[in-house]
Amino acid sequence: MNVFINDIPLIIKKNSEKVYKHRYDLILNPEDEFTSKDLIGDVLIRDVTDGFIDRLLRLMEVKKLKKLKSLTLLARKKKRLILHLKDQFRIVKAAGGLVVKDGMILMIYRLGMWDLPKGKLKKEEDPGTGALREVEEECSITVVLGEKLPSTWHSYAYNGNKILKKTSWFIMQCLDDSLMKPQAEESIEEVRWMTPQEALNVLDESYASIALVVRHYLSEQAGTDSAKEAAK
Repeated sequence: MNVFINDIPLIIKKNSEKVYKHRYDLILNPEDEFTSKDLIGDVLIRDVTDGFIDRLLRLMEVKKLKKLKSLTLLARKKKRLILHLKDQFRIVKAAGGLVVKDGMILMIYRLGMWDLPKGKLKKEEDPGTGALREVEEECSITVVLGEKLPSTWHSYAYNGNKILKKTSWFIMQCLDDSLMKPQAEESIEEVRWMTPQEALNVLDESYASIALVVRHYLSEQAGTDSAKEAAK
């Protein structure tokens, strides 16, 4: 489960899972006293309880924690902790696509950030169907659905409600971009084809969840290309 709270990666693992302590800048236990100023870099917290999650979410609501890169939480009961986390939010479902054509990736520029086309699902709508609809509406292109990518969950506040949006992602092949243009009513200013390196270069001006999806795709592509070379 790829969770982003205020755009900060929240990684939940079982206590029994292997972790490498040298990769963390700070290691805490739930009973340790700490403030927002202590949460810098990559932080590991052991034996996390439901109560600690509540405390952590309250802290993240009022503090921006700009120096915090990631939070890894170790729990005795991972599934229970995830359910408790979800219970703190209203769940919204969305879907989107990473569109490719001739080795290029389609990025959109919306509200000052580089993004991937996506949107909320209609009631009872299949994620794949919704992803196709949203991509074609937002970019005025024709696409075909491909393989599924990792889903992401990210939080935001709307009308006083705490929202946790689950976005299902898919690889898509572009069939026709002759009429491509940004959907202005969705605050999209630009739709641009980028090389993989150009896409990586703009991820600093993107959301952490979008960076995860793009990097995952490019990593998988690099592995596929290496396998093809080895098979020659």
